[in-house]
Amino acid sequence: MKLKLNADLLRPLLGTIGLMIGFGVYAVVGDLPQPWQRLGIGTLFVLLGLSAVIYARGERWIQVLGGVLIAYGLLRAFLIG
Repeated sequence: MKLKLNADLLRPLLGTIGLMIGFGVYAVVGDLPQPWQRLGIGTLFVLLGLSAVIYARGERWIQVLGGVLIAYGLLRAFLIG
């Protein structure tokens, strides 16, 4: 017997799990000493932006959001302390 999951039910579950993982990783990186904290948090934002751009597949506003996240991540890593 093959278990078939409904995509409408699976998406919120994966989103919730992703948020929990994201907040956990952010908290761990936040405990690192400088400059690793700044670089780590910036890298997380860049990775989130890249995943948004890759996931977008033609949705312009998600691609723009991904670009903003990438730009913020680079600023956070190298300029904003």
